[in-house]
Amino acid sequence: MKKIILSLFLLLPLVSCEAAKSAPQSNEALRKKADSLATELSEVKSVLSYVLERGMNSSFEQVKKDIANASKEWDLKIEESPSIGNPNAKITIVEFTEFQCPYCSRIAPTMESLINKYPDKIRLVYKHFPLSFHKDAPAAAAATIAAQKQGKFWEYRWALAPHYQILNDSTFTAIAEKLGLNMEQFKKDMVLDKEKQDIIDRDMKLGMEAGVQGTPNFYVNGKRQERFSPDLIDKLVKELY
Repeated sequence: MKKIILSLFLLLPLVSCEAAKSAPQSNEALRKKADSLATELSEVKSVLSYVLERGMNSSFEQVKKDIANASKEWDLKIEESPSIGNPNAKITIVEFTEFQCPYCSRIAPTMESLINKYPDKIRLVYKHFPLSFHKDAPAAAAATIAAQKQGKFWEYRWALAPHYQILNDSTFTAIAEKLGLNMEQFKKDMVLDKEKQDIIDRDMKLGMEAGVQGTPNFYVNGKRQERFSPDLIDKLVKELY
């Protein structure tokens, strides 16, 4: 991190002194130069803020890349995944998540409340991202896909969320019975076969390309959110509607 900060401070005088070495220029040329300097200084400030906040031991170029990815609008192929809310909403939230993660479990009721609060103003999309050390998460994902085949993905998703510590066949079938699913069909469909693993792998690959490193991770209108909160959605609803 010291190397990055040193690079930043070495860059600042180079940027600020450049204009002094130039020959007299027109007002328009000076304005363009000032705009260019302002852009460069803004970039330096962004990188410095990023480094100081995270205390990262990364190269200057890597930090710049991370910042660029954070502001990038990703194509998250939302039509491939289950969604709830208004498909034409101005606000689309994509959640990369899983069922063995305690943080995912805790935020699930918040997401359900948001979609109930703004059913016509937001769209919520689910992406499977079971972490490698959560051995029961893939089976839970398969159970939700089985419920999805009977048109009950979201009901099942909300009902399963609190059970992150007990993810087994008994839990999966008990929730399915409570939701009134066809149990014979559900028990066949809940098996983690190649079809379901391919769906999970597809979401995982997409998430890793978009910079997902843990769960839950949220993207709003294609942009990754370092700090997702209901307040952000409240603010966007006020601005866009």
